[in-house]
Amino acid sequence: MQRVRVSSYHAPVQRLGDPQMTLLPMFRLAAAQSSFSGEHGGKPLIPGLPDDIALNCLLQLPVESHPACRAVCKRWNMLLGTKERFFSRRKELGFRDPWLFVTAFHKCTEKIQWQVLDLTRYTWHTIPPMPCKEPIPPRGFMCVSMPNEGNLLVLGGVVPNRDSPLNLVLKYEIYKNRWSVMSPMITARSFFGSGVINGLVYAVGGNSADLYELDLAEVLDPVKWYWHPIARMGTNIAAYDAAVLNGKLFVTEGWLWPFMFSPRGQVYDPKSNNWEVMSVGMREGWTGSSVVIDGNLFVVSDHERMKLKVYDAKTDSWVAVSGSPVPHQICKPFSVSSNGSTIYIVGSDLHVAIGQLKKLNCKCDFHQVPAYFVRWEVVDVPETFYDLTPSNSQVLFA
Repeated sequence: MQRVRVSSYHAPVQRLGDPQMTLLPMFRLAAAQSSFSGEHGGKPLIPGLPDDIALNCLLQLPVESHPACRAVCKRWNMLLGTKERFFSRRKELGFRDPWLFVTAFHKCTEKIQWQVLDLTRYTWHTIPPMPCKEPIPPRGFMCVSMPNEGNLLVLGGVVPNRDSPLNLVLKYEIYKNRWSVMSPMITARSFFGSGVINGLVYAVGGNSADLYELDLAEVLDPVKWYWHPIARMGTNIAAYDAAVLNGKLFVTEGWLWPFMFSPRGQVYDPKSNNWEVMSVGMREGWTGSSVVIDGNLFVVSDHERMKLKVYDAKTDSWVAVSGSPVPHQICKPFSVSSNGSTIYIVGSDLHVAIGQLKKLNCKCDFHQVPAYFVRWEVVDVPETFYDLTPSNSQVLFA
């Protein structure tokens, strides 16, 4: 296990000869530089460097360093003065770096805040608070993201000081660095399942206003921004976790204390608009928070020493992933997300464990899924985060 210290990590600066620069079409870079020069002509951005190279360098500065950098000159102030302008310029140049958005709340006050980890430079920054009429409790709502568009949705939740659910829908746009209140869901719900399939957002199950579990489900077209109902689930369920696998939505209520009843699970196929019961092995072994990587379902278990495991559809069983357990710095409750073959686990006090998955050469014939090995590293966090607890995390690109 490796430990990464934020203060000692610096991202390399791209130069015109670097292979990464081939990902940025030169005509776009020149156009953006010409536009920026036209708006704020005068001294060069960085003395001794052409403005196209200088602009590329400045757009890779950690967000936390922007306040100090804005004092350098007027052109730096105009470029880095607002996050909207910073991310807009990055979009023009085709940057596509991952950012980890974490919903966190204070352990005593339960006041919600958003913290964002730059996964390229391992630095943190904040975004504006959610535009709620009154603060919502930190549990009960769900978050889904459209990573490539740089958009994040907050759905549902619970009315403050009461247990009645909300049909609230909020949208955050990274390129505008702002929240918007959107058309609400058809059904108010809390503690429900959600997922994105082919660009459509699904909200299923959950708790109703009278605290009974729901079997109602609906889908959102985020382009037309229109919610419409889909087939009922066939059983009332308050979701513990959900995942999109092979174009289907898998929803589980998870194991609940005192573990007297086997958990229920449902699977939705949008092509047929039908639900079916989740297989026994999948739902009974789904004991934690999930991510889908390489077409396989992985779970970071709440039990079993927080080991990582992968589902084997052929045997309807779960296989432990080789490597060490989740690092001891990661304490429950935690949130799990992924990007490519990388898993991010945000634990109590916002410690972040980063797991790199690697396929192993295995000649076993009885497993449908390949064998994997995971290697973890831990990102140190500021001491100011030590009273924060995560409730959700999502990866966006910008």
